[in-house]
Amino acid sequence: MGEFALGQPVTRFEDQRLLTGGGRYIDDMRLPRMVHGVVLRSPHAHALIRAMDTQDAAAMPGILAVLTGADWVASGFGDLPTGGGRTRRDGAPLYVPRYPALARDSVHFVGDPVAFVVAESVAQALDAAERVAVDYQPLAANTDTAAALAPGTPLVWDDCPNNICFVHVGGDKAAVDAAMASADHVVERRFVINRVTAATTETRGCIGEYNRAEDSYTLYTTLQGTHGYRANLAGLVLKVPENRVRVVAGDIGGSFGMKSGVYNEGPLALLASKLVGRPVKWISTRTEAFVSDAQARDNVTDVALALDAEGHFLALKVKTVAPVGAYLMAGGEGSCVNNLGTLASTYRTPAISVDVTAVFTNTNPMRPYRGNGRPEAARVIEGIVDAAADELGIDPAEIRRRNMIPPELMPFKTGLTFTYDCGAFEENMEMALALADYDGFEGRRAIAAKAGKLRGIGISNSIEKAASPGIEGAEVRFDRSGTATLLTGSITQGQGHETVFKQLVCDRLGLAPQDVSYIAGDTDKVAYGQGTGGSRSATIGGSAVFMATEKIVAKATLLAAHMLGVGDGDVKFEDGVFSAEGSNRSLTVKDVAKAAVSPGNLPDGMEPGLVERAVYANKDFNFPNGCHVCELEIDADTGSVEIVNYSVIDDVGTVMNPLLLHGQIQGGIAQGLGQALMENVAFDAEGQQLSGSFLDYAMPKAHHFGPITIKAHPVPTKTNPLGVKGAGEAGNVGALPALMNALVDALSVHGIRQVPMPATAEALWRAMRDAKRSGAAG
Repeated sequence: MGEFALGQPVTRFEDQRLLTGGGRYIDDMRLPRMVHGVVLRSPHAHALIRAMDTQDAAAMPGILAVLTGADWVASGFGDLPTGGGRTRRDGAPLYVPRYPALARDSVHFVGDPVAFVVAESVAQALDAAERVAVDYQPLAANTDTAAALAPGTPLVWDDCPNNICFVHVGGDKAAVDAAMASADHVVERRFVINRVTAATTETRGCIGEYNRAEDSYTLYTTLQGTHGYRANLAGLVLKVPENRVRVVAGDIGGSFGMKSGVYNEGPLALLASKLVGRPVKWISTRTEAFVSDAQARDNVTDVALALDAEGHFLALKVKTVAPVGAYLMAGGEGSCVNNLGTLASTYRTPAISVDVTAVFTNTNPMRPYRGNGRPEAARVIEGIVDAAADELGIDPAEIRRRNMIPPELMPFKTGLTFTYDCGAFEENMEMALALADYDGFEGRRAIAAKAGKLRGIGISNSIEKAASPGIEGAEVRFDRSGTATLLTGSITQGQGHETVFKQLVCDRLGLAPQDVSYIAGDTDKVAYGQGTGGSRSATIGGSAVFMATEKIVAKATLLAAHMLGVGDGDVKFEDGVFSAEGSNRSLTVKDVAKAAVSPGNLPDGMEPGLVERAVYANKDFNFPNGCHVCELEIDADTGSVEIVNYSVIDDVGTVMNPLLLHGQIQGGIAQGLGQALMENVAFDAEGQQLSGSFLDYAMPKAHHFGPITIKAHPVPTKTNPLGVKGAGEAGNVGALPALMNALVDALSVHGIRQVPMPATAEALWRAMRDAKRSGAAG
């Protein structure tokens, strides 16, 4: 209601607690008699383990246990969950290697865990880990995605020919081939998307606690979804019923998809706790995170776009090689295929075909990371569209206009997978172009050239699939004083769930924020939940909260009618107040909630209490979309890049909180631009990471970005009761292609048509130097 109503720019309720030291992060937790674990990791990307000696380590002061692969096998616990459900090109099942918590006979990437040392202190555990003697026989490694399929490339797994995990083929290849054969123009490019890591503010961590009296397990850890994690942990790893496992996720300092898998350390901490009889904490160091966190992106794509003489798209052919890493981590199989539909973008391309080969490499396993395949697909389609505009001599905005899906064709079935329900795509682009003063760009380019700067502008029409079908739970529970507790299965990693969900409750029930407490992330408290990911929180989590408030209003209306002495249909509920024309009284929700606990106040057959739970089942995707325009300058002498203006028009449906939406879009843009300009995970030929710290892995800072102007252009969807579309991925999806297109535009004066990722100052300087030398030689 009022200043806290849905749609108001309410500042985050959780910030006061978090900014004054009240955070509940894993490393803040101290359990009675807690001890500490340290993981000993392989220094080799590929090696046999010929022998391991733990006696000296186990004899050191404070050491409680030194666990090896043999101990893991002896425990009876199962392997870690892996991906599945896909096939190879001949229809055979995909190759899935075993994924033990501790390697026993061989290691397959730098960072592969080989032992877990438990001690009274972290320092003691670290000292002992250095005394574990492992006799390795190094083997040749394969860390280059582009070369993984080449003859002679080392095999990550001896019984996996050609390093192929699976192959995904989609779309209409026959239609695409026919269109390519008859097209007036076919434009081809190769796009190499570099590898990145999430680099979360809070590193991964966990505390495992085994209760011998109850034969139960509790794991406190950093997660986006506790219920699905518990199911995998209990059923596949611990091999116990779910009701003997509790999973708790408190405050989480960033995740972006990376933290949600069942990593080695959680099960190891639980096994260690069971063996030593005390809670066991493990916290990753930053250096350790680089070699143990799942990574993302990293694919090589060859693309061809067929066009007619007027520049209308006829067909798109895409062939990609993408890594899954050394192990097929659960969820990792989807990173390179689940969002290929983004290749269709907002265009009417009638025929599209895709061919993706997923390969093993001696590198960190791969997992979904903000965008989860969407930014890569957007880079490919928006990059090839700009290339086509260049080859055909058509303005990049104009070629997009000629191929845009108009609103009157909605719902629109694209040439690949998606059916869009709503959207105003061309209007978004025209608004973004006006916001960026696109028509005045050439004048600004000329002025920049006089100052020795190369100015470029890039467009990206982004769209994505959000809120995949699934469930989410919410519960609104009033107490005797009339205040409420809201419990949700959706878990925040900084997005502001507490704020938005409280807004929704206040808006629907007429409560003040201080009347509502918020609980999430605990399987013993929250009954149902799928968690956060894929831009689903507002759509599915918000709809569950909405449904729970609807049930509260329905029951409270019956009780209010009884209390007011009128018929059920005579009661009105507005602005948090129940009233009726036949009564001179009015009641707030709090009044009704207080009365609901006393059986004498209730009509016959009504159960005491005002507590309602809802589980929302989402059946349809939604498609947030928008247009990004990036304008930048490159220093012709140094290659350094300055982003001088960035303009965004975004359609995320109903805007629940414009302040938080702005932050989501801006944060996503920062991640996309960060990858494009500086972030990069690199390996040498032996598989050693060359970017194993923030000295080597560059992270963007505020001064790397110019002004970012974001405006919402909502077209509410009918796929959920709130009309919302996902917002978490949107900024990242649009930013990567917009900036890369702007770089190519700026460098086009040198005849440069391709720019490497990341486009560091050195890379751009070398590209300009080579272009000048080539021109001089020609």
